Amino acid sequence: MTVVVMSLVAGCGQRYKDSQPYESLAQTPEKLAPNGTTILVGDQTAEVTVHLYEDMRCPFCEEFETTGAGPELQRAVLRREVKVEYTLASFLDDRVGGSGSKKAANALRAALDSDRFAEYHEVLYANQPEEEVDGFTDARLLELAGQVEGLRTPAFESAVKTMKYRSFVTAAERAYEAVGDEPGKGPGTPTAVINDVRVPEELGGVLYDSKVFVKLLRAIQENPGEWQSYKDYQPLPDPKDYGY
Repeated sequence: MTVVVMSLVAGCGQRYKDSQPYESLAQTPEKLAPNGTTILVGDQTAEVTVHLYEDMRCPFCEEFETTGAGPELQRAVLRREVKVEYTLASFLDDRVGGSGSKKAANALRAALDSDRFAEYHEVLYANQPEEEVDGFTDARLLELAGQVEGLRTPAFESAVKTMKYRSFVTAAERAYEAVGDEPGKGPGTPTAVINDVRVPEELGGVLYDSKVFVKLLRAIQENPGEWQSYKDYQPLPDPKDYGY
């Protein structure tokens, strides 16, 4: 798998999809998917789909989003070449204690009501506390919401303080667990699934190398059939097997 994927990347060209880019994340379309657990960001006609499984307290997710491939992924979304699907896990609360993952996921779902998910998601990762510190408190989440224009409304504040979207948080965690290699155990975060093909663990470094990652996205856009031929490698379990 490593050899063939890197060969695919090495052979990619420079074709871009002709479109006018969004001016900012504030203009990027976003919505909740019909399954009720996935948040969709970007032009839904984009040829490449990146599905990310993240826990907001995960330091590796923070590395991906801030200094790794995340910024390039964001630019690809703004160019309308890629759309992103997010499944927000919250397993770290049970693993290291606290409730920050759940609170952050709830707040992000509330931000979606104001079409501010993508902007708030970026702000939260830019201000992620240490994993062992349960720093995503109500007060901190509301303070950080002040960095996103138009987000900190009475409705948003109420949603944060009351955990309005508790059921969403629980369902999203279960959806994450359903795609792990073992029932009830998620695949680790961040996990990226591109056009239904999971980026394998031995290629996980591509998520932290922006140059290689953007080449991979372009290669998949140009050679979708070849990328799909790798689907049988480490296939994702069908969530339907676990009731989703």
